[in-house]
Formats: sequence, C-alpha cells, structure tokens
Amino acid sequence: MAKRTARFVCQSCGAVSAKWSGRCEACAAWNSIVEEAPREAAPGGLGDRARSGHKLEFVGLDGGGTPTPRLATGIGELDRVCGGGLIAGSAILIGGDPGIGKSTILLQMVAALASPKGGAPVTSAYISGEESVEQIGLRARRLGLAAEGVGVATATSVRDIVASLDEAAPPRVVVIDSIQTLYLDTVESAPGTVSQVRGSAQELIRLAKRRGFTLVLVGHVTKEGALAGPKVLEHMVDTVLYFEGERGHQFRILRAVKNRFGPTDEIGVFEMTDGGLMEVANPSALFLAERRGQVSGAAVLAGMEGSRPVLVEIQALVSPSPLGTPRRAVVGWDSARLAMVLAVLEARCGLVLSGRDVYLNVAGGLRIGEPAADLAVAAALVSAASGDPVPEDMVIFGEIGLSGEVRAVSQSNLRLKEAAKLGFARTLMPPARGRREGSAGNGIERIEIAHLKDLVARFADTAAAPTRFGIGPAN
Repeated sequence: MAKRTARFVCQSCGAVSAKWSGRCEACAAWNSIVEEAPREAAPGGLGDRARSGHKLEFVGLDGGGTPTPRLATGIGELDRVCGGGLIAGSAILIGGDPGIGKSTILLQMVAALASPKGGAPVTSAYISGEESVEQIGLRARRLGLAAEGVGVATATSVRDIVASLDEAAPPRVVVIDSIQTLYLDTVESAPGTVSQVRGSAQELIRLAKRRGFTLVLVGHVTKEGALAGPKVLEHMVDTVLYFEGERGHQFRILRAVKNRFGPTDEIGVFEMTDGGLMEVANPSALFLAERRGQVSGAAVLAGMEGSRPVLVEIQALVSPSPLGTPRRAVVGWDSARLAMVLAVLEARCGLVLSGRDVYLNVAGGLRIGEPAADLAVAAALVSAASGDPVPEDMVIFGEIGLSGEVRAVSQSNLRLKEAAKLGFARTLMPPARGRREGSAGNGIERIEIAHLKDLVARFADTAAAPTRFGIGPAN
C-alpha cells in the first residue's frame, strides 16, 4: 500500500504544493499555505459506467414554465441591490469587514420577512456558527426586532444543517453566518480552509436548489478586503454582495459585484444608527449635506452607481512638499487613476504639481470606480492649485484621455436630472455624442468642454496662470 503523503494547500487561491513554504508561488500570498490530509484515493474516470447514468431532460430557453416571482424583503435598498428581490433556489454571498453590519442587515431582513407590512409572513431560518442563540436574541431585542416566523439555531456541522433543512416544507429563506465556521465531517481539515469552505458551500447550494429556498451565506474577508476562501466560492453562488464603509462614517454601502438575476455595480445606501441599519432614500442629498460652498479644491461629481445617479463631493488639497518625493494620498478613488490625471494636467496643460503633495478624498465614505469622475477630480485639483473655488451650483462629469481630450460618458440625462432635483444650475461636461444625449434640458445650463485646457482656462487667464499655477510649456 502506498504511503499517504500530506499536501499543502494555499488558503487564498487553492493551489496545492508538495511542501510547505512561506509564500505561495501561484498567487504570491504570504503565510497562506496550510497542511491538509490527502484523499484516500484519487478520483477515477467514469469508464464504462457512463452509459448507466440518467439521461438529461432538455427544455427551452424559457425554463420550461413561468418565471419565479421575486420575494420582496421589505428593505428597499436590499431589494434594489439584489435586482428587485430574492429568487427561490438562489445563493447569495455577502462579505465585508468585521463589524460593518453584515449580521445586522440579515437579522433585520428575516425579521421584516416574518412581519411584512403587506402580504403573508415568510418563514426564515437564521443559523449562526459564531454566536449563541442567547447572543442573537440580545441583538434582536436591542434592535427592536420581534418576529415569530424566524427560527434561530447555532450549528457548525453541515450534516446537521442539511438534515434539518432537507424536509418537505423547508424555510423559504436560510441565512448561514458564516460559511467559514462550517465543516464537513468527510473532509479532514480545519473549518475555514479551502477544502472545507468549498465543500460546505457546495452541499448547501445543492440543497437550496433542490428544495427551492433562498440561501444567504455570510463570508469573511481577508486583510486585503477580498472574500476569504477559494475564488471558486464566488463562482458557485448566484449573487455576490460587498458591504463597504469607513468606520469613521455612519454610511454603509452594499454593492453588488456579481448578480445573475440583476444588474451588477448596483448599490444600496444605509445609515448605521442605534436601531440598526436604516435605508437612505436619497443618498445624493445625504452625501452633500455637510458640503460648504465657495471652498477651493471641492467639486461635485454627478456619478452613476449601477442604475442610480449619485452626487458626491470630490475634495482635493495641494500643498508644498518638504520631501524629495511628494506624497500622493487617495481615499475613495483609484490611486493609479489620480497619477494619470496629474500626468495629463502637467504634460498637456502645463500645470506643474510634481513638486507638491496631493491629497484626494471622496466625501462620505463612498468609493468611486467609474471613469466619469476624471473631470471632477481634475477640476478639484486645478481649483486647489489656483485657490479659485468651483462654482457652488455646478456639477461635473466626464472621462479624460491621455491626450487631454474630454470623452463622453453614458447616461448623461440621468445625471442631469439628479443634479436638477437637488438645485444645481450648471454642469461642466463633455460634448454630447448625439441628439438623444443632448435632448433633455432639465433646466441646467450645459457647459461643454472638449479638452482639459478649457478647464484650466476657466480658473485663470493666461496672464495670471504662470504665477498662480506654476504653468510651464504644454505639449
């Protein structure tokens, strides 16, 4: 009999190696390799047994019947992120930093389903592997949640959970908090390892699709902010949600990064209060609530998060650097994108900021990822360098190319409607691409610029520019 040798598995990417090392050769992660027991036998092929399998029954693209109606959770922002509600037989993975509010929002969800404002109550099960039943009850009482249709249990064995849910009438919604605490007794490794997370999720997802209930899995994140466990976990589920937010802010952003039943990059905005997470119906007004007008270095971006227009303030600060290498600090935006905008301003417009410290911040704790923020960031930087404030009633959006041209972005009319609703009178934007983009007036004065030089010229005339900007010859 051959000797069973141990194998070493990376907990970040799932790569297998014959010996332990401090750094994974596949994903370059440090201290992520853990020893796991090998399989009893290598999996063999099907061979001649393939002919004895059951034949598949094929149906049309319509699924063979009427579409399953969505189940509204009673929390509008959560329904928006999920694409309109929960789908029976689907699996949702929600991750975020510790203490961000994952367990709180799910506890509020099952309580809202059990006591809906209109319609029949929905049975739910909340299974925790981290907290006892008494601790969950204390949190529910603190949040003012009382629902009779919610079953709460504490378990870490997947076999026990499957045996409890594999019945004729299972709960319609099942929450597992969290997937890293579960274990399969057929896998010889500790809970939270790649094998255990993959195997536990596979068993639960298979049961959810067979019994037709919605499965919600809570996932831990690594120190880099990615979901812990194998990457295949995100491929197995139907929807992946991330909870974002800064600890210094009361706002929480629930973002969909994958959704098989709805749009991706959709966000839901919540506010953390003593009574739990409260919905924010108008996030633009909330993000701009503490805005101070006529301050240099501040510009309002008319951005899009999924299908929702969001207005947020971009803040920039430019100061002399006492160091040989100036500092570049960014909060809420891509640092590489900031470096590109600074390079375009210097090479194409002559705005020299290479010897100054640059700080950029997206107010409110929101993280912006769309390229339409380029022009607003450039306006904030030019305003901070010149000392001239951006007009208080102006919103800005547009993408910047490497040659300094301002490129058009999508859904301009939705951005302008949101700006008009909040009382803005002017917009600085790229030229309209066609009749449709330029048709809606919305009562806002459109100022279209085709090159970044036009933006710099709006803050200072040519004579004053060299002394106030430090402008050199532009290419």
